[in-house]
Amino acid sequence: MRDATLVQTQAEIDLAVFRMRGATRLALDTEFMRERTYYPLLCLVQVATDNDCFLIDPLAPLDASELYGLLADRSKLKILHAARQDLEVLYQVSGNIPGPLFDTQLAAAMLGYPAQIGYADLVASELGHSIDKGQTRTDWSRRPLTPAQLAYAADDVHHLLTLNDSLASRLQSAGRTDWLAEDAASFDSSGLYETHQEDAWRRIKGFPRLTAQQQAVARALAGWREQRAIDADKPRAWILSDAALISLAVALPRSQAELEQLESLPPGLVRKRGRTLLELLDSVRSSATGAAAVEPRGRPTPEESRRITQLMKLVRERAADEGIAPEILATRRDVESLARGSGDSALLKGWRHAVIGRELESTLAQR
Repeated sequence: MRDATLVQTQAEIDLAVFRMRGATRLALDTEFMRERTYYPLLCLVQVATDNDCFLIDPLAPLDASELYGLLADRSKLKILHAARQDLEVLYQVSGNIPGPLFDTQLAAAMLGYPAQIGYADLVASELGHSIDKGQTRTDWSRRPLTPAQLAYAADDVHHLLTLNDSLASRLQSAGRTDWLAEDAASFDSSGLYETHQEDAWRRIKGFPRLTAQQQAVARALAGWREQRAIDADKPRAWILSDAALISLAVALPRSQAELEQLESLPPGLVRKRGRTLLELLDSVRSSATGAAAVEPRGRPTPEESRRITQLMKLVRERAADEGIAPEILATRRDVESLARGSGDSALLKGWRHAVIGRELESTLAQR
């Protein structure tokens, strides 16, 4: 592969796209910033083929629509590591989801590596190469990009093609190619990368432990927070933290003084948004009475806990037999969902159903 080429003009991106059109697979990575905004700011797109490596600057005055169209070309395999966030930011700037996908982190996990293995660790273990991690926390929005930043960005895609060769071969030998294809296909849904105001409550930590009335209030607060965050292009937590939101839903304060007593609410928020929050709480208080819970409340019952513990033991045993981390086979949440009778558990479909799901269903049926 040639040295990486920085792309910052229209002529340069036109030439890069022209060269990449002949490739059958594209190694892909992005650098973005999201610490201070609601929407991630895409700062760099790295694409490598078997012959070229391009570092494309979306903050430069160029039209990248042809590039995004190329990344959406289903005839070309896209190789990424821990793809979810990269796909999200690319979807938000282009409206397209790159695919089909080969996620090297997923592939590695299905071959016995830790579930969340980092790119540098995987390259070191699988290929024997060392990668400099010095630019991990760099500000990618600043220009000009430094030689160290450019070298780091290029390294993030340089080894993906070789990893694809190595991991794909091992997956095929292990009979797990279909496992990866199934899990990778789950990323090909726009719903994963969109949050609608009415569904914002799904992100709230601790939501299932609330009463039905508290859940109704929390949903209203989450919708208000989401819209405020979108309008201001600020992180949700800058508008209202989850802890503060839960405190409001539980305490249901009726006055400024009661708001001030909630330790999780910053004084500045009470001063600036106190009246708005009280009006919102007042408007949903009566309608929340008698509301039905949208998620089960509280912890599992003792009987459910016993069943879940039994099932998790089976998951660990089967994972050991398969030589993979248990969370690749089934998370505790997957098992809880199955034990509580949910019909949408990941263990009821695909390769997980074949490997462990049927056994867990049989165990539940014997209780």
